[in-house]
Amino acid sequence: MSNNQFFKKNTVNFDFKNIHIGRCIRERMEELNVSIARTCKFLNATEPEVHKMFGKKSMDSELLLKWSKLLEYDFFRIYTQHLIIFAPQAGVQYNVADNSLKTILPQFRKNVYTKELIDFILELINTGQKTKLQVIEEYRIPKTTLYKWISKYNKV
Repeated sequence: MSNNQFFKKNTVNFDFKNIHIGRCIRERMEELNVSIARTCKFLNATEPEVHKMFGKKSMDSELLLKWSKLLEYDFFRIYTQHLIIFAPQAGVQYNVADNSLKTILPQFRKNVYTKELIDFILELINTGQKTKLQVIEEYRIPKTTLYKWISKYNKV
């Protein structure tokens, strides 16, 4: 199963607000039928340590990177999707006193919506869980963008 297939299958029911990364890792491991022995060897961990990781809501980024490599899935993307949905718009500067501040860190475009995220939003609307207005207000998706998605992707 490819990265996209795994994500698409789980996106509709996935709770991007309350991420439990250990559960996600366990599900991916089960889907790929990766043995616990291979996992322990790859992570240089014992079986009880690996099982303990499945119970963790969050984990160290270096460890998450190893899991991503082992299971051939970008677990960081789950957090990226959370930021796209729930973080304030880029124009709102809550934490910066001086807007002229520069950073040496790479700058990324915030509003790059994946097909999986679009499907997630449209599913919320199609099932009646959220209205269009709620989606626009809660997820800060521009009205024109939402209506373009509806006309382009909506199968209902």
